[in-house]
Amino acid sequence: MMSASATSKEYQASNGIFFRIEGDGEPLLLLHGAMAAGAMFDPLIELLRDRFRMLIPDLRGHGKSGNLDGPYDVATLASDLDIVLAEARFDPCAVMGYSHGGAVAQQLAHARPAAVSKLTLACTYACNVSTLRERFECGVFLTLLRFLSPGVLAKLIFQPSKTTPTGAVGLTREQAEWMQSILAANRAPAMRGVVRGLIAFDSRPWLKEIRAPTLVVGGTHDSAVPRHHFDILVSGISGAIGRLVDGAGHTLVWTHTRELADIICAQ
Repeated sequence: MMSASATSKEYQASNGIFFRIEGDGEPLLLLHGAMAAGAMFDPLIELLRDRFRMLIPDLRGHGKSGNLDGPYDVATLASDLDIVLAEARFDPCAVMGYSHGGAVAQQLAHARPAAVSKLTLACTYACNVSTLRERFECGVFLTLLRFLSPGVLAKLIFQPSKTTPTGAVGLTREQAEWMQSILAANRAPAMRGVVRGLIAFDSRPWLKEIRAPTLVVGGTHDSAVPRHHFDILVSGISGAIGRLVDGAGHTLVWTHTRELADIICAQ
């Protein structure tokens, strides 16, 4: 898979968060999902680098920021960005949060509205445990992290397939192995903290207070974050616009990269 380009500039903020800056143009902050790292955006970055100057951090506990102590709740992950944005001179900027990164993006837009010029929420949620089944699944996943390493879980989560059991477009073998390597680099204790933060997050009481122009992007076949999460965000954030990508699952950013890039550019 694509890696950081030769022109990539990498930094460490004074609070220990690693980030890199790519491209040239409108400032755009990219926030990765749980158990991943900023590298997950590499294919998308290549399509956006002529349009956006992108800030790509590894959130606390993830990737090159993996050795930072907790807590790893969403409020802490978002507050870390205050220093990153200031030192990178990206305040204000557009923000795109993917999966759990979308929760961090919502928190940032709520706590620091002046910092977020517009918001894109992709394959994400206001409350990831809004049903009994989801609460059970998250509990099982947290338990598995006590006995299995992130690397082992990554091999179970990311499997190559032309289509998934739900009918979504799947990952190639190269894509699956690349994502497995990103997740495997994370520490299990930190990931348990991140999952606890994921379970605790609930923006539904204050979604209506988000003022940034918001675009919600989802996949029609996303089984990890099903359609009702998309609907909650679109209906809950005043003036939000929703875009569903046909045939896309939770791996939309890699299976439908060009389409996602076009959606971001058109916002």
